[in-house]
Amino acid sequence: MSCPKCVEGYELPGEPAGSIHADYHGAYLAPGPPDGQKGIAVVFLTDGFGLPLKNCKIMADKIAERVGCDVWVPDYFAGRPPVPLNAMNMPDKADQIPTMWDWIKFIFINGIPVLPGIIRNRPSVVAVRLASFFALLKEKKSYGKIGAVGYCFGGATAVRLSSTGLINSVVICHPSSFTIDEVRAIKVPSSWVCPEVDIFLAHQVRLDAEAALATKKETDPSVEYEFKDYPGTQHGFAARPNHKYPELVEAHDQALDQTVNWLKKTLIPEVPSTA
Repeated sequence: MSCPKCVEGYELPGEPAGSIHADYHGAYLAPGPPDGQKGIAVVFLTDGFGLPLKNCKIMADKIAERVGCDVWVPDYFAGRPPVPLNAMNMPDKADQIPTMWDWIKFIFINGIPVLPGIIRNRPSVVAVRLASFFALLKEKKSYGKIGAVGYCFGGATAVRLSSTGLINSVVICHPSSFTIDEVRAIKVPSSWVCPEVDIFLAHQVRLDAEAALATKKETDPSVEYEFKDYPGTQHGFAARPNHKYPELVEAHDQALDQTVNWLKKTLIPEVPSTA
C-alpha cells in the first residue's frame, strides 16, 4: 500500500559505494569491511521507491560499515517499484497532517497511478521473489545468520519475513499495513522504529503489536522485542528525512543507531570474557 507520506521525502547526501549484482537478481551489495563479520549478513528491504532512490544504498553502506558485515538490498520489485521518483516531495513533521484536499490530490495524482504497481508487487508475489533471493544467498554464500531491516512497504514485508525461518533478527521501521496475527507469528527478535504520526501504524495498532509480542515472550523468551517512539516525526522519517528540519535528521540518525545496535546485539556472537 502507499500513502501521501510514502511519496514524500528527500534524497540523502552522498553517493553509494557498493554495486549492483545481476547474478543476485539485480540486488545491491554493500560489502562489509575486510576485517568484518564474515558469517553474518543483513537484508535491507526498501520502501516503495525501491532501488532507484539512492537512500537505501547509502543507508546500506552505513550499516555495512557499522555492523561490519555484507548488506544486501534485493530488487524485490523486479525493476519496477510501485512509487516513481517523480512522485517524491518533502516529508512533513508530526504536526503537518494531510488535509482532505491533500488526500483528494493524492488519490488522483499519486494513488490511482501507482495502484497497478501495488498490485504487481502484492505480498504473495514479493514473497516468491524474496524466497528466490534467499535461496541464492544460501547457495552461493556461507552466512550463518541473516538479519533484516525494512521501511514502509519493506517494514510490512519484514514482519511477514520474520515468521519464515529465513532470518534471525529484524528491525521494522514505520511499516505499512500488517495484521496482528502476522505479529504473533514472528519467530525472531524484533526492534520497531515508530514515528509519532503514522498513517499505517495507528497508536492502537502499535500498542496491540507490542502487547502481542509481550504475550508471546511469556512462553518464548528468545523472541525479544523493543519499541522506540520518535516524537515530532511522520511516516517515512527513518528512510527519507527532510534536511530542512534538523530535528528530523537527528531522529533519522537515531533510528539508524537503533538499527545498528539491534543487529549487533542479536547477530554478532558475544566474545567470552577472559577476566
